[in-house]
Amino acid sequence: MDLYLSFIGGDKDGDCGSQKPMVELQWYHVAIASVLILVNGVLSFALGLGLEKRLFISATRCVVQLTIMGTVLQTIFDAKNPVFVLLMALLLITLGTNEAVFNVSKRRHIYMFPSVLVSMGCSCLIIGTFGTRLAMGVDPLRSPKEFIPALGMLLGNTMTAISLGLDQCLSQLSENKERIELYLSMGATRWEACRPIAIEAMRRAMLPTINQMSIIGLISIPGMMTGQLIAGASVMNAAKSQIIIMFLISGAAAFGTLSSVLICLKVCFDSSDRLRPERIIKTQSIIPKSVRDFGQRASTALGNVLCCCCPGSRSNNGNGVTSSRSPSQTPPASPPRSQTQSPSHEARRANGSGVQKQNRQGENGGEAEPTETTPLVRSR
Repeated sequence: MDLYLSFIGGDKDGDCGSQKPMVELQWYHVAIASVLILVNGVLSFALGLGLEKRLFISATRCVVQLTIMGTVLQTIFDAKNPVFVLLMALLLITLGTNEAVFNVSKRRHIYMFPSVLVSMGCSCLIIGTFGTRLAMGVDPLRSPKEFIPALGMLLGNTMTAISLGLDQCLSQLSENKERIELYLSMGATRWEACRPIAIEAMRRAMLPTINQMSIIGLISIPGMMTGQLIAGASVMNAAKSQIIIMFLISGAAAFGTLSSVLICLKVCFDSSDRLRPERIIKTQSIIPKSVRDFGQRASTALGNVLCCCCPGSRSNNGNGVTSSRSPSQTPPASPPRSQTQSPSHEARRANGSGVQKQNRQGENGGEAEPTETTPLVRSR
């Protein structure tokens, strides 16, 4: 009966009373919710969307990652050790940097990983510590239940902002290099030539955060506020916490994107203010997106190693016929074309002219003597 107690009383902060205890969720509750993933997969297959594979892989990653995260966070929350809190923060920053550089961005420059790591780490750690210490009134190292979730929200939004800003910056540097070089040839510095690119990159990076702040609380109830309400916090306290978090997100996204874009412009130019487009790399993710891709790459690499180690192995020649010839047993070179095929057009024409000349000499009663240019013709 305690699970179904209703609200009683109220307080000045707008709380409607003590909330009923939360139901202890089991894995069969998760299994019930996963039916919706199966329905989405069936719809994708029936409509030919081709999203069922990505949907199931993403759902599996969600379950595995959140399970591991829950186990680790429970250990850190119970220990309340500042060393564990710092290690967890560094791990989250590293994972967020890896996701922003290798899985989200379509282009990257040569020093993008360390630059994004420093930019994201400094902005999120400084602003997260400032926010939890001064704005929320808690010690970040002694209160991991407040600091780590706040840091996770800062990292998620900052990662998106940095990815959008750097993608815009690198795309403009690649597509408008002629215009930038024209500005540089007319005496402009790298900052004067790239100022419009930096402004557009910052604008694009900040738009998601600005749009989220403009509709929050009016159209959607944010996740942090919803979680605090479910946990039993007062409504106004949850609203104030969400406002603080949104302001911290906007600051972390702005500082992280600004430093990343400035470092990007620094790397893509040399000391003589010359644009170096070869430092911009457009490659795919170095981390496989699925186990199948990883298996294919591993099998291909293993096959290449075996082929290198076993030069006498059987190989396919492309026509369904296998050959056991080793690389050292190469076939003999074919003879020249002039020795195996009929004479060329010029040779045939010279031969015909010689025959005609011999026939004319035979009509006059003489014999034609063979020369170097007139071939011998045997009478039949």
